[in-house]
Amino acid sequence: MIAELHHAAGQLRENLRQATTGLVEREQLAELILLAAVAQEHLLVIGPPGTAKSAVVRRVARSLGGRYFEYLLGRFTEPSELFGAVDLRKLRDGTVETDVSDMLPEADIAFLDEVFLGSTAILNTLLGLLNERQFRRGHTRLHCPLRICVAAANALPEDEALAAFADRFLVHSFVSPVADHQLEALLAGGWQVAQQPPAAGNSLAQLDLLSAQAARVDMREAMPALVNAIRSLRAAGIPLSDRRLVRSQRLIAAATVLAGRLQAQEADIWPLLCVIPTEALQAQARDVLREQIACSANATLFSACEATVQQPLSRAARLESAAQECLARSATVTPARLEALLREIDANFSREQLPEALAGLRTQLAARLVVTA
Repeated sequence: MIAELHHAAGQLRENLRQATTGLVEREQLAELILLAAVAQEHLLVIGPPGTAKSAVVRRVARSLGGRYFEYLLGRFTEPSELFGAVDLRKLRDGTVETDVSDMLPEADIAFLDEVFLGSTAILNTLLGLLNERQFRRGHTRLHCPLRICVAAANALPEDEALAAFADRFLVHSFVSPVADHQLEALLAGGWQVAQQPPAAGNSLAQLDLLSAQAARVDMREAMPALVNAIRSLRAAGIPLSDRRLVRSQRLIAAATVLAGRLQAQEADIWPLLCVIPTEALQAQARDVLREQIACSANATLFSACEATVQQPLSRAARLESAAQECLARSATVTPARLEALLREIDANFSREQLPEALAGLRTQLAARLVVTA
């Protein structure tokens, strides 16, 4: 089974790599989508317009395969635009049924932009669909195949009712415009994205395999670290509901199987930070848990792990993956790329601190640079 986990995680990792090629500083969002999908949870993305939120979701969904549904909500969006219209033929016979063909109840992956603009009728129906994977309307009763719903908004709502709806999305991710020092990469990557749409994938079987195995993960070894982390957060005044704390274990289990294991470890508790509802509280929690999450790393979700915990070991995992990719594609990798990667390794680790695996890869990169120079 471990070999199957590694194969499935590797296939999904490759799909994400292809889907995020050219999307600067958005790899972590793509990986959080995968984490939430394996955990069978939903994700809320908060960020200003034009930060590639929808582009990431579309490309990841295409790489995974299955039926995809996307909709931009507005003040006047009708429930039928998401869930389907009443079947008029059956209505004449006195039966109120909904034609859900190609609508949200049939989707494997869904993206709802500006989700907080939805009406009360829409949000109430969404709650049942998201929580129970059930769609109920009139005489229509359907089980929905939804693996994950990604919702997006420009900001978290201040209205209490909408805030309660936002709380139903276990994972909260915050994105910002690309930094100034990445502008060259942003422009080049944006041009590349426009020219090369991602290939259609068919990885739902691998996703479902990992989801099924996540339910079997042994949490006992990670439990002391998780409990201590929760107590530290409470002592710091960072509020988390019992529901969010309990369900955070699903994310930890998902991170475990994506790392190719069925036994959770202390290094796997980092997704706890992702369930904290606001960006400011996530930053505060990162400082509070700095020692507890120092060992965090994930070979499949290295960008998400690094961005979440901002610790040396998680950064090493990303650099190892980048080095392995450069060596595997050495025929097409430029000397400038090799030099940049070597500089980043040296900037983050002294020779004494350099992990053994990364040290070996650094030696190979340096040798490759000499050959290509």
